[in-house]
Amino acid sequence: MKNNIGIWIDTKQAIVVKLSNNHHSFKKIESNIVARERVPGESKKFGRFGGQYLTYEKNRTNKKKEQIGAYLKTLFKEMTNSDAIVVFGPSNMKNVLAKEIKNNLQLKNNLVGVANSEQLTDNQIVAWVKNFYSKK
Repeated sequence: MKNNIGIWIDTKQAIVVKLSNNHHSFKKIESNIVARERVPGESKKFGRFGGQYLTYEKNRTNKKKEQIGAYLKTLFKEMTNSDAIVVFGPSNMKNVLAKEIKNNLQLKNNLVGVANSEQLTDNQIVAWVKNFYSKK
């Protein structure tokens, strides 16, 4: 039997469902991505030093990229030894994850689908993954 994986992904968490031999395992992975960060002591969007303006936007963008990278790295650990991967969810993170899977030499042939989905309960996610692979 193949090791099939379905990943429901959002910016807050990912739910990984592994199917093998008519059994499924279920794991939640928290992202730890901070969407809106308030830096103590920061009162304005910019500071003024003579004719220069200092913005914190680039620092926030870099920090968010690092957090997303760490999040995807933990998801890649779950995808090892898989034969087929389907990614679905409501946010843009599914497209970011699919792009990273396509760039990975070991996993790029395992990606079988990317789909839009709404907010689902845990049981609905397991049923969605089982239904997807039963059609294949």
